[in-house]
Amino acid sequence: MRLSVGAFLLSLVTGPAVAGDFTLQWPLDCRLGETCHIQQYVDHLPGPATQDYRCQGLSYSGHKGTDIALPYLSDMQAGVTVRAAASGVVQGTRNTMPDAYSTQDNAEMLQGRECGNGVVLRHADGWETQYCHMKQGSVLVQKGQQVEAGTDLGEVGLSGKTQFPHLHLSLRRNGTVVDPFAPEGRQSCDTPADPAAPSLWAEPLPYQPGGFLGAGFSTQVPEFQTIKSGEAARTRLTTKSPALVFWAYAFGGQMGDRVRLTISGPKGVFSVHEITLERDQAQFFRASGKRLRNAAWDYGRYTALAVLLRDDEEIDRIEEVIDLR
Repeated sequence: MRLSVGAFLLSLVTGPAVAGDFTLQWPLDCRLGETCHIQQYVDHLPGPATQDYRCQGLSYSGHKGTDIALPYLSDMQAGVTVRAAASGVVQGTRNTMPDAYSTQDNAEMLQGRECGNGVVLRHADGWETQYCHMKQGSVLVQKGQQVEAGTDLGEVGLSGKTQFPHLHLSLRRNGTVVDPFAPEGRQSCDTPADPAAPSLWAEPLPYQPGGFLGAGFSTQVPEFQTIKSGEAARTRLTTKSPALVFWAYAFGGQMGDRVRLTISGPKGVFSVHEITLERDQAQFFRASGKRLRNAAWDYGRYTALAVLLRDDEEIDRIEEVIDLR
């Protein structure tokens, strides 16, 4: 079967979807807001403009699904199970594509196979769910197999056209894409968000407009790929380290957002740095710190705090602590 985000997903949400008794279970073995996050939602605007169901920017032009992402590549390598969001019959699978970041070099190879490894399930009343970017060799089901909601389908991967490990979950009814967070269409942008608005999720899911995925200390400003792999979080420092750098890794950044980085040591605050984002960034990191000027850093506990601010409102914060010996 040919699984393709571009060709298989037929259209954007064009009108209300009458759900009836159809509901979705959470499809990953992860805790939303702790060990995974929603990176992107369905795009509700035609043309080049972008808007998710909450009138925010967690989407991109023409995006037709919900991207549930893992913070680090190491999380994917450890294994995170993908589960059927609803009972149905397996319509098709793919299981042989390698887990690799999409680049210009492999763009031609990925044409028509942007979904990577995945599963399509057919449900009653014209509903379909599609699970993309799964780990090579992890798919556990076969075409024609009947599965129940919660059945293990495989694992989150990095196959197909993707820049981060995640599950792209698409929902369709009679070939039309439906946003499970807003099956009746996006909420009005002129009124406050209604937490009781209709949803197809069996359990309510919170909306997070952006936030931190991780943070850590390093002896230098780390490469972004090192952070995304999970390697930077394992860096060890001592009182003899040549520098003390605090980094914070986040998602959903918007132009004008501010990241405030503060480091305190045994003798109090010694570094405060505030950085303004110059453009929207789906994932990003910022770092700040100081070089070692004396023979050694003071012995003891160091605490770092990152705060993400949007229009002077705190979106999220994360704290990291290290003991130098």
